[in-house]
Amino acid sequence: MPKSKITIVFTVLVDILGFGIVIPILPFYVTSFGASPLTVTMLFSAFAFFAFLSSPFLGALSDKMGRRPVLLASIASTAIGWFVFASATSIPLLFLGRIIDGAAAGNFTVAQSAIVDLSKDEKDRSANLGIIGATFGIGFMVGPFLGGFLSTVSHSFPFWVAGGLACLNTMMAYFFLPETHTHRDPQAPLTINPLAPLARAASNRDLRPFFTAWILFGVSFMASQSVFALFAEAAFGFTSFETGLLFSGIGIFTALNQAVLLKPLWLRYFGEAELELLMTLVLAVSFSLIAVRILPLFYLAVILMATGQSILRVVVTSRVAGIAPAHMKGEVLGIMTSLMAASMVVAPLVAGILFEIGISLPFLVGTALMSFSVYLEYRLRTRERTSASFRQDETGGGEKG
Repeated sequence: MPKSKITIVFTVLVDILGFGIVIPILPFYVTSFGASPLTVTMLFSAFAFFAFLSSPFLGALSDKMGRRPVLLASIASTAIGWFVFASATSIPLLFLGRIIDGAAAGNFTVAQSAIVDLSKDEKDRSANLGIIGATFGIGFMVGPFLGGFLSTVSHSFPFWVAGGLACLNTMMAYFFLPETHTHRDPQAPLTINPLAPLARAASNRDLRPFFTAWILFGVSFMASQSVFALFAEAAFGFTSFETGLLFSGIGIFTALNQAVLLKPLWLRYFGEAELELLMTLVLAVSFSLIAVRILPLFYLAVILMATGQSILRVVVTSRVAGIAPAHMKGEVLGIMTSLMAASMVVAPLVAGILFEIGISLPFLVGTALMSFSVYLEYRLRTRERTSASFRQDETGGGEKG
């Protein structure tokens, strides 16, 4: 694998490791400052909210200036955010550290854009994004374990290590990552309004169906993940250890599908559009099987959910990257990250309310949303086939005349 691609993959790994380290340790670290549980959840939301605001802007900035300078700045900012968080002496400084890291969250977007730049064709693009997705899954598996292990030194030590890894990543990118974006437009307008790219996305008829599908997926999946442990305990009496094993299993299936099976199996026998429709349907089925609360079906649903979400992430991102103009790929991928961050803010709150009404309700709502997404994607494919057939008829008619 070329050094440039290794550097991009390492960037994503460090980013996700940091996120994974936060999950088990942050509540213990923050409560040592006398913070309430509400403050703990607000710290998670602060990161997601600023990632929502910054990702489209940083993606658009990388379209204009190039991937390399934006990636270097965002990784360095991530390191600063971790160091501020680790050395905090008050709750406001904790928020400052998470806000800095959230504002720098575009490094994932820019890394995705860089890997797309290096792709030769559609299948290579999907395979490269699959590697990024597999790295995401591995980081999410390893991060919580690493955070728990490092916390035996102190509750702040894991965050110092995360900052050190980000510094190492910055140096690695400086020496080994060349500029990948060769279609820059220095004259392109750039606005600091974080909602402007989202407004442009909403008005883009070609990309709008994919953004809609991405929002439906994000809300459904994030809602299910936020109450998954609570559901497993309430429905089947799972302990935290058993639930942790399930999450590890999801990570393993995610990495297996994206790093090993994507190109030789899924992309060999299915096109991207077919995979998008199929995996959306698989997710709808998985949520419905979880909701019925039968243990063997629950295990089957976990496998289906891991497979569906891992492949769907890649193919939707790849299709959007393929459709987006060369000078706007960073902005468009930034919008994808921003929409997922918005889902991370909203979905857990909605899922918590639904769970208190009925423990299966979040998964039933997820089934409904993904079923609606299947309907929208089927309509889109039907319209595309009709348009293609009409164009062929027109071309054929012209030749006869």
